[in-house]
Amino acid sequence: MKNRLIKSGLRTFALSAVVALGIAGCASTETVTEEPAESTETSEAAESYRIAIMPKAINIGYFAAWDEGAQKACEELGATCDYIGPNEATGPAQVQFINQVIQEGYDALVISAADQNAIVPALQEAAAAGITIVTSDADVAAESADSRLVSILPSAADRIGTAEVDWIAEEVGEEGCVAILSAAATAANQNVWIAAMGPYLEETYPNMSWCGGDLESATFYGDDDATKSVEQFNAILSQYPDVAGIIAPTTVGVLAAAQEKKAKGATVAVTGLGLPSEMAPYIEDGTITKVGLWNPIDLGYVAVYAAVLSMQGEFDGSVGSTFTAGGVTYEVIEGGIAFLGDPFTFTIDNIATFKEIY
Repeated sequence: MKNRLIKSGLRTFALSAVVALGIAGCASTETVTEEPAESTETSEAAESYRIAIMPKAINIGYFAAWDEGAQKACEELGATCDYIGPNEATGPAQVQFINQVIQEGYDALVISAADQNAIVPALQEAAAAGITIVTSDADVAAESADSRLVSILPSAADRIGTAEVDWIAEEVGEEGCVAILSAAATAANQNVWIAAMGPYLEETYPNMSWCGGDLESATFYGDDDATKSVEQFNAILSQYPDVAGIIAPTTVGVLAAAQEKKAKGATVAVTGLGLPSEMAPYIEDGTITKVGLWNPIDLGYVAVYAAVLSMQGEFDGSVGSTFTAGGVTYEVIEGGIAFLGDPFTFTIDNIATFKEIY
C-alpha cells in the first residue's frame, strides 16, 4: 500500500492522482499529478512497540481506511499495531477498551474520541500507566488536552465547517433554509464544525437561513448509526418540508441521506463529509453533486508516527514542536494540535479515481 499525503494548503495530499482544491466561496479546481511519497523513516527501536489503534466504532468504513494508514506506518516502523474497539460509537463503550489497553500493557494508544469528556479519566489512567496517547480524527475537550500527547486533526474547524456551507450554498443557489444531519451530540469534532457553520452562513449568504430560525433548531443527530440517520433525515423533511439543503458532516450520515433521498425521490440538496468509495454511486447517478473529506488513511498514518517518535524521544508534543511522517513535517499549534490539511471535494469529475483509493 502506498503512502498518500495531502500536499495542498496547510499540509500535503499525495495520491496516485490528486486534484488540489482551494475552498473559498465557489471553489476552483486544479489538477496536480504526483508520485506517492514513500517514507524512508525506519527504526529498529520501534520493533518492540505495541500500539492499540482504537476507532469510535470498528464497523464504520471510514475507520477501516484510518486503520489502513495506521498499519502502513506500523509496518514502516516495525511496530505491532492492533485494531480494537467497540461496535457502537460511544464514550462508555470506548472506556472498556481503553481499560483493556491498560491491562494488557500496550506502549501507545491512537484513538478517535467518540466522546470528548467521557473517555478522559480512562485516558488519564492510561497515561499514568506510561502509555503514550495520541488522538486522531476526533479529540478530547480542550480543557483535557493534557490527557494526550498530541491530536492529529484533519483541518482547522472553521475550514471544515465553512467549506460545507459553501458546498450547500452552491447546490441551492444561495437561497432557502438548511438543516444539519450530524453524528452524536457528544461528538466533539462535529460540534466544533457546526459551531463554525452557524455565523458563517448567516454572514455570508443573506438569502439563506437555518431551518427553524437558528442553528440548534436546524441540527439533528443520527448518532453515526445508519438506521437512526435515515430516521433523522426523514424527521428533517417532515419538520421542515421547505428545507432546501442538508449538510451531513459525518460519513455515516451523508451516506444515509443520499440513500434515502434517492429512495424517496426527494429534491432536497445533500452534501457533507463522505468516503468517495461509498458516495460514488450517488454522485455518478446525480443524486448528489459534491461531498468532501480528507484522507483518513493519512490521519492514521501520521498519528502512529507521532506516537512512535515520541516514545523514541524525538518529539514531545509541545507547541511549536515538529515531527515528520512520510516526508512531510507537521507542526504542533496551540492546544496541542497538528492539522493534516484542507478539505478536498469529490465530484463527477474525479470520483472514478478516488473511489478506487478509499
